[in-house]
Amino acid sequence: MTQPDRPIRRPTTTAPARRSQRVRQMACIGVLAWGLGPAAALAADVAEPPVDGAPGRVDEALTTTRASVRASTEWVARHVDGWFGDKPFADGGGVYDGQISLNMLHRQDIGNDFNVGFNARFRLPNVEDRSYVFIGRDNPDEVIADTPKEFSRRERLLSETSEQRSVFAGLGIALRDAFDLRLGVRGGFKPYAQARYRKVIFLGDAQTERVEFRETFFWSVRDRLGATTALSYEHPFTPTLAFRWLNAATITQASSGWSWSSSAGVLKSLGHRRTLSLEALISGQRVDEGQVSEWGLQTKWQQPVHADWLLGHVILGHFWPRGHDTLAARERGNESSWALGAGLTMLF
Repeated sequence: MTQPDRPIRRPTTTAPARRSQRVRQMACIGVLAWGLGPAAALAADVAEPPVDGAPGRVDEALTTTRASVRASTEWVARHVDGWFGDKPFADGGGVYDGQISLNMLHRQDIGNDFNVGFNARFRLPNVEDRSYVFIGRDNPDEVIADTPKEFSRRERLLSETSEQRSVFAGLGIALRDAFDLRLGVRGGFKPYAQARYRKVIFLGDAQTERVEFRETFFWSVRDRLGATTALSYEHPFTPTLAFRWLNAATITQASSGWSWSSSAGVLKSLGHRRTLSLEALISGQRVDEGQVSEWGLQTKWQQPVHADWLLGHVILGHFWPRGHDTLAARERGNESSWALGAGLTMLF
């Protein structure tokens, strides 16, 4: 998995100017966070009968856009399926886990960022029943290393350059319920391979505590051989409140050590796919001695903003870079930074 980038050096400013700038930034973050919540709540009520017809037009536009995205994706799936045989695509073919996302980020020590993501899986009748084709546009390093979503750069409120996002595609084969293989290519037709194992264990008399173990061995041209180990534990206090602890580590032949991330926090479900979380995060690298590169706190709110297939989220975090990042932070006049992320995800 990738580690936080070295913060950009900026010209030094006087202490009063820095305080003034910080006040303005915090005010902007507060206004955005305050405004996005009511906006999302209002958007969720679009299903109510419109008075002047405008909400109805928005509903129609969103529905049409979703239908067009799904139709275009199915068109690709049909043509790919035709490469493997003459069996009709209607005989079991389909698109699964499709989603397209728009995300924006502002972080004090990095700046602004905006990106578009896409992921989908195809079930193809002319391929074996336990096989599937996948395609998407995301961070290829995280895709190849099978980095848990919770530790992706987007979820950790870290920006990405255009070179850090590319199109990828490939073929997956589910050998058993807990084991599958993947062969794929990323941007520039660079090949990679994965062997993935996943096991979920339920604990306690009520079988409510959950432990998930995931091991992924991978190969790529740049990293050569590598492996990612992920372990998570979830304990529910009530039907709507749970504690979650996540851990992941990645090592490759091309690196001098292994990188790791860990988070712990609580998740609150408010029904209708609305969730609120508060977590502490830490990440770093280990060669001879462990080195923490960053730790922080962040809270996330997610809810549907239209029907049950258009989801919105807001993430607010405060982070403290460590190690080699600390000197650059001092030169900027602060050793921590606020970050705000927001986005929309359309499921199709």
